[in-house]
Amino acid sequence: MALFDKFGKLAQARADLMQGRLNPFGTRIDEILSPTEGRIGDHRVILAGTNNYLGLTFDPDCIQAAQQALEQQGTGTTGSRMANGSYGSHMALEAELADFFARRSVIVFSTGYMGNLGVIGALAGPEDIVLLDADCHASIYDACKLGGAQVIRFRHNDVADLERRMRRLGERARTALILVEGIYSMLGDQAPLREIVEIKQRLGGYLLVDEAHSVGVLGTHGRGLAEELGVEAEVDIVTGTFSKSLGAIGGFAASHHRDMDLLRCASRPYIFTASPSPSAIASVRAALQALRSRPELRERLWSNARQLYRGLAALGYRIGPQPSPIVPVLLDSPEEGVAFWENLIERGVYVNLVPPLATPGGQALVRCSVSAAHTPEQIEHIIQAFAALRAPAAMAMAGA
Repeated sequence: MALFDKFGKLAQARADLMQGRLNPFGTRIDEILSPTEGRIGDHRVILAGTNNYLGLTFDPDCIQAAQQALEQQGTGTTGSRMANGSYGSHMALEAELADFFARRSVIVFSTGYMGNLGVIGALAGPEDIVLLDADCHASIYDACKLGGAQVIRFRHNDVADLERRMRRLGERARTALILVEGIYSMLGDQAPLREIVEIKQRLGGYLLVDEAHSVGVLGTHGRGLAEELGVEAEVDIVTGTFSKSLGAIGGFAASHHRDMDLLRCASRPYIFTASPSPSAIASVRAALQALRSRPELRERLWSNARQLYRGLAALGYRIGPQPSPIVPVLLDSPEEGVAFWENLIERGVYVNLVPPLATPGGQALVRCSVSAAHTPEQIEHIIQAFAALRAPAAMAMAGA
């Protein structure tokens, strides 16, 4: 058996979806015109498939901070945080995030993916038990594999199933690690965090919440779902990313536990990965300041999210279970998804095509992501593009 033969079924599935005019597995965006507009080939499109929730990728303060750091500190650190990769700016960002989250300690990682690998992989070893929501992100699943913990999945957002599984553990539930997300990336729904906290209070365990899609989106101060629901004190660890609301790249883990900093000596992704570039760190610090001082960004984001959610619901599409900046449209097959996605691009709208391998329950969907930078007129354009594809003639064309 040749090295790549194991991917035979994947190769066939990819080939089946590559029959169209565009590559659904690596869309080439030829030009970025603004936080909300770009060019794909000859098509000028509204970017409705990014996670740029607060629209800060072109924020003048963020760009200026990044340019200044680039000029003063160069293009990269060329080393890990354990070696030469901890600059003063990395530590300043950690202190600012600790203040923002009201946590004792914050560790900054090179990506949000690395943050989950680094924290969960170090904390959940072969002698430990992890209970995770079935719809958790791939980085959480991979982190559990890295640490070698015993993994128990519970049905998505099903607190009764979580409780049943914890009760079966008996006393071992008291040291189990529960893993959930603030907003889930595919369907845009939220974890039932209050109910999960109530189970934790009765049966024990530690709770980690990945707030990647909810920082800057939920909560009075934008700290995420735990703040929104008033249960921050019961969340042991918060992880997240800088690549969404904060408009750059990197990740973090925040905790009130005294021994959190020991992970700097135990986390392989922290020890053996080069640290984020000074320019990325500088832009994140400026974006964090914008998040804290400009609540109107969050207000605009939610106004846009509700407008799109209601518009697609009124058209009769199958969408996510609750309003969110992530608005998925569920389709019947991967082939329909590709045709639908291409036709949206031709109508000036770029969204994410998500094949079944990456979706809950193997569903095909296209995913819209809303930004505070979108105008109401752009949101209406997106709705009208979906409306055009709802017509029988357009749907027949999409399936051709």
